[in-house]
Amino acid sequence: MDLRIFTEPQQGATYETLLSVAKATEELGFDAFFRSDHYLRMGSVDGLPGPTDAWITLAGLARETKRIRLGTLMTAGTFRLPGVLAIQVAQVDQMSGGRVELGLGAGWFEEEHKAYGIPFPKEKFARLEEQLEIVTGLWSTDLGKTFDFHGTYYDLTDSPALPKPAQQKIPVLVGGHGATRTPRLAAKFADEFNIPFASVEDTERQFGRVRAAAEEAGRSGDDLTYSNALVVCVGRDDQEVARRAAAIGRQPDELKLNGLAGSPAEVVDKIGRYAEVGASRVYLQILDLDDLDHLELISSQVQSQLS
Repeated sequence: MDLRIFTEPQQGATYETLLSVAKATEELGFDAFFRSDHYLRMGSVDGLPGPTDAWITLAGLARETKRIRLGTLMTAGTFRLPGVLAIQVAQVDQMSGGRVELGLGAGWFEEEHKAYGIPFPKEKFARLEEQLEIVTGLWSTDLGKTFDFHGTYYDLTDSPALPKPAQQKIPVLVGGHGATRTPRLAAKFADEFNIPFASVEDTERQFGRVRAAAEEAGRSGDDLTYSNALVVCVGRDDQEVARRAAAIGRQPDELKLNGLAGSPAEVVDKIGRYAEVGASRVYLQILDLDDLDHLELISSQVQSQLS
């Protein structure tokens, strides 16, 4: 079971804070550092000092880390033109020595689009399919050849399809809860399917849909990696769990029901239940980015039991 650290910087984080978390991620033996792609805080937090851009952040971390994978859950397709995104991600992959992964989603948070003047189209899912086609098509075009795409929303003619990533193939993540179109997109484009904030039962159901869609598309269901994203709140005792829950504005019982919370033994047990339905990777959503002792506890008493 791979454990990856997943952050939500729109809730309030500087680049220096994210760098500290990424370095701890690397030093403590976690597999990867991922971040969300949002420009507006959610809920009652003030979000200070303001948003950081996902791919600018990852470019910086690419030069300041050496081992961990780096990526997004999920880059919002509404924020970037697909041709530009392909350039950005390929460049960060080069800067990292081939450690980047791209999670790409349709975008959903209308308020942040209004706040920063970003168009919020109605046809987001159909656009996402074209975006995935373009980004993966640009990267896979042979050197010396050009890439053309003539879709409903995007039109590329004689693109040199440069630059190329350092990796032969950047892993692409597709995720979500949709019962039909999401599994079909994952089957067509994804190396990994991620379901965020889902119960074990809903996870098993959705993984089954993706496997079926992959088989229908002529792939083996085992071609994909299956993962969950879940909030995490671990403590050595009930008091420590309660303190960490209060720091992120949540209740321990609710976190135990909807995420990974409790003692290390409780969290290991629940991760095991996700593993039983097919998950081989978990993105641990860390909401208090100043609590590096939390990461150390997870590393020493949760990750150690899973490896």
